[in-house]
Amino acid sequence: MKNQLSEAYNLLVGKLEGWLNAIISNIPNLLLAIVVLFVSYFIAKYVNKYVTKLVSKRVHQNSITNMIGRLSSVVVVLAGLFLALGILNLSKTLTSLLAGAGVAGLAIGLALQGTLSNTFAGIVLSFRKKIQIGHWVETNGFSGEVIDINLKDFTIKEADNNMVVIPNKMILENPLKNYTLTTKMRVFLECGVGYESDLDHVEQLTKQTICNTFDQIDSPDDVEFYFTEYGGSSINYLCRFWIDAENALEKMRSKSKAIIEIKKAYDKENINIPFPIRTLQFDNKLSFDAPQEVENSFSNN
Repeated sequence: MKNQLSEAYNLLVGKLEGWLNAIISNIPNLLLAIVVLFVSYFIAKYVNKYVTKLVSKRVHQNSITNMIGRLSSVVVVLAGLFLALGILNLSKTLTSLLAGAGVAGLAIGLALQGTLSNTFAGIVLSFRKKIQIGHWVETNGFSGEVIDINLKDFTIKEADNNMVVIPNKMILENPLKNYTLTTKMRVFLECGVGYESDLDHVEQLTKQTICNTFDQIDSPDDVEFYFTEYGGSSINYLCRFWIDAENALEKMRSKSKAIIEIKKAYDKENINIPFPIRTLQFDNKLSFDAPQEVENSFSNN
């Protein structure tokens, strides 16, 4: 029994001495690894500030700039950690960490698939020059001004002041119409005049009215005018012209203004804009005479 205890004691002492000798022999490497960790930490703070400042020049969303800055600092710290482990000759530990990180990343990616897709979509949208805050866009059945683009969703304020929040991935997966990218928009105006009207005069008057109403139209020839059909109570036409506008609201205002001025011009020239007329004709005498005939038949009996 004493021999077994003595052997165990000697084995323990040998192990401790071996560890102590290993620690003493690796003190320079340990100090160097600690220095590397501290240096990587301070470099990460500098990289975070620099990257955040650099990205903020192109991306106006604070949430996205802060996230990119933090990701850059995490990459620097991880690089310092792997370098420190390599200095300590802990290659197996380094391999285990990489394997564990891969498995954990796969599990997290599967669990947060929808969230991550919206996050990456938000990053992509933030770097797109064709989609910026303040633009008037139409997408996914909604139209309005872009108010915010963050890591989760895309916010639009419609013309009726309602806010619409759309997941970022739906913006990338569906078509988007941006009215702000063009400085000109075409207005379509449909109307009808009475059959007794002088059509040549109607065309000239409409073009001249549009030209006088909008400064960006130089001459009546810039206004397109086409008679389209013989309607039920009017001869209908289509009028098209370009205006300086960057959103649908300005287009609607211009169309409303054109309608008002055309109505005034038509009233001065006694040009009729007829409304639909329906004529009811009662010529079936049987329906009116039937009760009298029935009454006469009863009286005869």
